[in-house]
Amino acid sequence: MSSKPEPFRAIARKAAGAPRHRPSRGDAEAAVRTLIEWAGDDPEREGLKGTPGRVVRSFEEFFRGYDTDPVELLQRTFEETDGYDEMVVLKDIRFESHCEHHMAPIIGKAHVAYLPKNRVVGISKLARLVEVYARRLQIQEKMTVQIASTLSEVLQPKGVGVVIEAAHQCMTTRGVHKPGVSMVTSHMLGAFRDDPSTRREFLALVGAPGSSATGNV
Repeated sequence: MSSKPEPFRAIARKAAGAPRHRPSRGDAEAAVRTLIEWAGDDPEREGLKGTPGRVVRSFEEFFRGYDTDPVELLQRTFEETDGYDEMVVLKDIRFESHCEHHMAPIIGKAHVAYLPKNRVVGISKLARLVEVYARRLQIQEKMTVQIASTLSEVLQPKGVGVVIEAAHQCMTTRGVHKPGVSMVTSHMLGAFRDDPSTRREFLALVGAPGSSATGNV
């Protein structure tokens, strides 16, 4: 007898699971001091004395997405829609994330849409959903799927579409040094995947490249 597929929520929790032992703030600040020394500077000089504390505080802001359950975030929904069944789109949601390979910034915008079936969610929750996943160590492809899959799991709509456009400083400020380059990813579920006209409408509304230029990850 085959086992029931594991829900996305459980998979997401495993992927973003906290380490067995979370280091203390003192441990984190000591690690920053070590990196300063490794870089060739003196962490005790005047300009750097407070840097370990500032870095740790900034990390708390950069990675606060680990403290929020994205599924619980979407639990409050509304069924009084007077029969509204057209596309709901929130476009140009600016976000800042960090590449999990180099911990360099990823800065871009997300476009999120869904076709409601029985209920809708407050639009601020869509922006917060993007924020929760962005405020973690990420790769853009994974973040795109996470946003779409979570929205689909909770709302159970007719379809979900997500497009993300972003610049990655891991390739603009290091490595190949190619400024001005942006990466586009998309993930389509339900009607957005199966119905070409729905997909085209969504891409036209957000001003995204055509479907041939936005790989469905």
